[in-house]
Amino acid sequence: MEARPTARNPRRWWILLVLCLSTLVLVVDSMALTVAVPSMTADLRATTQDTQWILDSYVLVFAGLLLTSGSLGDRFGRRRVMIVGLLLFGAASLAASLAASPGEVIAARVAMGVGGALIMPSTLSILITVFEEDERGKAMAAWGSVSMLGLVGSPVLGGVLIDHLSWHAIFLVNVPVVALAVLAGRTLMPESKGPWQKADPLGAVLSATGMTALIWWIIELPQHGALGGHAALTLAVAVLALGGFVLWEHVTDAPMVPLALFRHRNFTGGSLSLTLVQIGNGGLLLVLTQYLQSVLGYSPVKAGLAFVPLAVAALIGNSAGAALNPRFGHRYLVLGGMLVMSASFGLLTTVPVDGGFTRPAVALGLLGLGAGLAMPAAVGALMGTIPAERAGVGSALNDTVQQAGTALGIAILGSLLAGRFTHELPAGTPAAARHSIGAALAAAHGDPGLVHSARAAFTSAMSTTFTISAIGVLAAAVLAALVMRDDRPAAKPAPHDLAA
Repeated sequence: MEARPTARNPRRWWILLVLCLSTLVLVVDSMALTVAVPSMTADLRATTQDTQWILDSYVLVFAGLLLTSGSLGDRFGRRRVMIVGLLLFGAASLAASLAASPGEVIAARVAMGVGGALIMPSTLSILITVFEEDERGKAMAAWGSVSMLGLVGSPVLGGVLIDHLSWHAIFLVNVPVVALAVLAGRTLMPESKGPWQKADPLGAVLSATGMTALIWWIIELPQHGALGGHAALTLAVAVLALGGFVLWEHVTDAPMVPLALFRHRNFTGGSLSLTLVQIGNGGLLLVLTQYLQSVLGYSPVKAGLAFVPLAVAALIGNSAGAALNPRFGHRYLVLGGMLVMSASFGLLTTVPVDGGFTRPAVALGLLGLGAGLAMPAAVGALMGTIPAERAGVGSALNDTVQQAGTALGIAILGSLLAGRFTHELPAGTPAAARHSIGAALAAAHGDPGLVHSARAAFTSAMSTTFTISAIGVLAAAVLAALVMRDDRPAAKPAPHDLAA
């Protein structure tokens, strides 16, 4: 086993900057693309199905390969795997910026998903190997702050690029950021890997197949239901592959994933809490962006700027969490932050159809503050249980459960929003206007009655959606309080436990 160095890495804060850049390019690309969809589909003459695959193909490949890529990082070197991922992501982004058909964009997005899956587990695993326990909270808070800034700022960036250039710039902007991250990574970042062990090809195939099938099934939920169309077959593949993966990892002498981590309460409590939070948060930006643009009439750039309270409050929460964590520990920060988040969703359920932006701004501020306190603490608690030699695959487990939670949240909340919107419309509403608020406004042709009905129906449906979100985050808070331990620092499992 590799011995962890006792001296602090003098370049550790520069390394953190590289990790933040690597994560930022993934966040910005994903969120900016949502703003680019209308102009992209019009320019490429993409069908609704094409558009769905442009958005979903990335998530499908990304989530499906996370566990495998985390294991690759531990085996072959985390810096090496991250740089390979960055190069692939940058090359695929360049290809997407030159695409002339929906099929070419989808193919590029698939390649970007592979690159993203190689990048994401490596960033967090390198962070926990470079920073010692006493500084890891600050590093995690900085990493989370950059992710939040990217999440909020990317719709603004997307709107500006589309207004002044074209949708192609959404992908092209990734290339210089990737180049800078690769250069800095090669120059500043040390290599790290786990101890040598035999490859687990069967585990890799089962995990990739199972996770891909599961995410595919989740994505298809709003269109086909739990068992409609090919959903039953997809779900069966997911259950069989993931069930086989768990059984195999328990019997093989060289498991790809240390499932023994789930024996530790902080890892289990942190993972499940983050999953529930991501289910609650899954549709937040999608729902609120539609509300701001279709109900309040904001432009894409103005809608992006409306999320500034979320970003500013998240920065405050992250800073406060890093300062309070040594005194109160992970458990109480997670509990307190998630209670604040649940209250913010509760406030969003009261937003009126014609009430302006004051109430949503206050709710977004509360949401950012709660997330800034809770999310880094939850990630820190579960990552604190992972020994440095298994950091890559442990990080991948964390990323995988969050991605599954996000996909499930988008599917559930998106389906609920669409169903409630249709239900809330008056009985005589034309069929063409009943699918979404965008379709309703397009079909209104200036009819003020239909416009008002559509906006009122969407606001009511949004209230129902955020009620479910509030319940999900509240459940996460209760789970964190009951399951997590308040170890400071969190106890790490002995290496021989991971082989069990």
